[in-house]
Amino acid sequence: MEWAPLLPVLLLCHISSAMYKQWIPNTNFENPLNWDRNQTPCALDAVYFENRKAVSVYVQSTHSLSSMYLPQDGEFILAPGAGFAVSDALHDAGCDRGSDITFKNGEAYNWMDPEMWHAAMSTEDLENGKYLFSVDEERVPCQYDDAVFQPRTSFQVNVEPSEGTISLKSISILGQRFDRQEDFENYMKTKTGKMQFHGSGSIKVTNARCTDRTGCLCGNTRELQNICSALKQHSENKCPGVTCKDPLKPIGHCCEICGATVSLEYTPNFDIETYRNRLLHGFLSLAKYDGVRIALNKVLKSQSFLGVVPRQAVPEIQIVIVDDKNGSETGTAAQLLANDIMGDIKDHGASFGIVKGTVQIATGSHLSGLEGSSAGSGLIATCVVVVLLLLLTGVLLLLYRKHGTRFQTWSITKFWRRASDLGPVPGRADKGFDNPIFDVETHATTDPPGLYSGEEALKGIPLQGSGIFFVNPLYDENDSTI
Repeated sequence: MEWAPLLPVLLLCHISSAMYKQWIPNTNFENPLNWDRNQTPCALDAVYFENRKAVSVYVQSTHSLSSMYLPQDGEFILAPGAGFAVSDALHDAGCDRGSDITFKNGEAYNWMDPEMWHAAMSTEDLENGKYLFSVDEERVPCQYDDAVFQPRTSFQVNVEPSEGTISLKSISILGQRFDRQEDFENYMKTKTGKMQFHGSGSIKVTNARCTDRTGCLCGNTRELQNICSALKQHSENKCPGVTCKDPLKPIGHCCEICGATVSLEYTPNFDIETYRNRLLHGFLSLAKYDGVRIALNKVLKSQSFLGVVPRQAVPEIQIVIVDDKNGSETGTAAQLLANDIMGDIKDHGASFGIVKGTVQIATGSHLSGLEGSSAGSGLIATCVVVVLLLLLTGVLLLLYRKHGTRFQTWSITKFWRRASDLGPVPGRADKGFDNPIFDVETHATTDPPGLYSGEEALKGIPLQGSGIFFVNPLYDENDSTI
């Protein structure tokens, strides 16, 4: 893979590295999804807004209606030339007959719901529908992202994080961009601002940029539980089923997936945006990867000693790969891409500041690993270590219970100290004990000849002058058979 063709793209991305997250739903009058009949009111319809629900509605054109019942509190934002007129026609080309139609409650949309956001590298990509795939934690705007609410739209969003203030680089509303907290606070004091944002949470605009070329943490980890709760409301509070035997759970993702993950250890020379373009334009542009999506982000990975004792989490680069295959083919295209990425890391990783890559793969029918994978042998080794540690702990506890406090005071030092309590053997202190196995001539005439000779050798082993006699347990002098 050549570096030169990618250089212009890499430089362009390095200049504009901000991520843009666009709010999807709106409360526009013309949006059929905002009405209980999933269609825009026609001239013969009677329009109802809930009496006690505050609404903010953007109106793009003129509408003729038979009647309209307004709420006690709300606003209509009219585009140039937009408005309402009362129709007394008995029929309308777009209406077979008139009926009641009710505006839905826009307050149900939650800021922390990943399904409510699109992500892209630029506002142009947002307009062209070139959205990025991300883990659930990063589908919601991160601390260095620009949040975008589409121009010529109204919206209502429930801002209720449980862990504090939402931090953003900037926020754009009705075509106006706010990158200073003071300006945004003034907007929030207006009637429109109060209608659009409700809930106990708060938003802080920092205009802060990520200055770490290796990437910055999203900052939504503390909200992951709220993000997952909001996401699962679309599927009866549970994750969708997966077909692979041992699915993967990427860091920052709410549910398990089939596909692959690649974890990168890197040096300070690593540039996350440069490598993102390496993946997007060097791999995903190939025809064989149609239907494959990747997410690239920096995460904190928990560490442990021998798989048991927790240690401080360390940053790493995570690549999540999924595909649109079904059945037994699920994840096979992702596996192919992961294989190619690992091969590229082996050949060119050092030039990108990559030290090591580790891959895990889950396809439609089995879990398979590639070179550098820690999914199989690493897990087995960890389990073995855990079992051995548990057995050792059990033995120590058993000994403690059996011997009580004596077990605590026992040591090798005590053992040798007890052996030395016997004191020196008179007359042999300078010679020690003879080894009966070796035939060594001794010059001590006072020693008894044949320490292990004759019948006495069967009865015991005397130590001359010591006053100690060890009985041979194999000899019984009362045994008549000898």
